[in-house]
Amino acid sequence: MPTQGSARHPTVQRARRPTESANLELPFGDTTPPATAPPLVPPRPTLTLLRPAAAHCHACPLWEHATQTVFGEGDPVAKLMLVGEQPGDTEDRTGRPFVGPAGRLLDEALAEIGIDRRETYVTNVVKHFKWTPRGPRRIHSTPTAPEIAACRPWLDAEIAAVHPEGIVCLGATAARALIGRDFRVTTGRGELLASPLARFVLATVHPSSLLRTPDEEQRREGMRRFVADLAKAAAAIGGGEGEGEMGAGGSKVAGER
Repeated sequence: MPTQGSARHPTVQRARRPTESANLELPFGDTTPPATAPPLVPPRPTLTLLRPAAAHCHACPLWEHATQTVFGEGDPVAKLMLVGEQPGDTEDRTGRPFVGPAGRLLDEALAEIGIDRRETYVTNVVKHFKWTPRGPRRIHSTPTAPEIAACRPWLDAEIAAVHPEGIVCLGATAARALIGRDFRVTTGRGELLASPLARFVLATVHPSSLLRTPDEEQRREGMRRFVADLAKAAAAIGGGEGEGEMGAGGSKVAGER
């Protein structure tokens, strides 16, 4: 990451340790445990081993209608990891995360705070594109809790392999998966939260939500807040050009990761 900016470790708020029961709500009456990916995750996983292993994942039905697995990519020792919900149409066709319109907006926001995306690691909670047909178009459909649970071992393995200092959750699905099911981006965005997954996690909106904002003035304001959230995460790891602001009542996180 760029070295300019403050390298001090800011105070972060304490987040409840996420657990499967905290993160996921199965459909009413469904007590059947979802299929999961652990049998495919190699021992002592590295990104080099994980990527081809994930390409053959059939832990949930989403693979049946997706073109391919879309695994994460970026700096294998990145200080900052960015986690979205799932690949979109463009990502499904190319096999790369965040390369569609939302990805270009993310790149623009990162560039605005002096961060080269290639120095981050970007991925998604779910690795296959879930969609419904609408004429010739494939329209995004939100993954269910069992689908998220089935794919979670891949994300956990990515986090363990990269070992980032900070994780930015892009959107509600990622935030609820990594912070807790009761978390709300609308009220908790931009807060630095201590986590067992990294020194801190921070949630913000998914860039696709900005693309769906019809009013130009609201879209500009949304982009400003999105950039500010990313800047806070960058400042917390001593990179970028942002200024970190601590939430009231936060607790000090000791030491480096």
